[in-house]
Amino acid sequence: MKNGIHPKYFPNCKVYHNGQVVMTVGATVPEMHVEVWSGSHPFFTGKQTFVDAAGRVEKFQRKYSGNYFKKGESAPKVEAKSEA
Repeated sequence: MKNGIHPKYFPNCKVYHNGQVVMTVGATVPEMHVEVWSGSHPFFTGKQTFVDAAGRVEKFQRKYSGNYFKKGESAPKVEAKSEA
């Protein structure tokens, strides 16, 4: 490594979420303030909700519910031949 071209490394960078330290990582800044992290994100906590804008979720569910994919003729079934 060349001297003088790399940023200073902080091995104990504290990550803050809502004023609380949630983890310690290595980084080029001494502390980070984040709005979202895996402990508060709905995908990871299992509390995911749909954000519906102008009924788009219901429109999608109506469009693709029922027999939408069964319209028209289905592809003919091909039986696999077993060779013994």
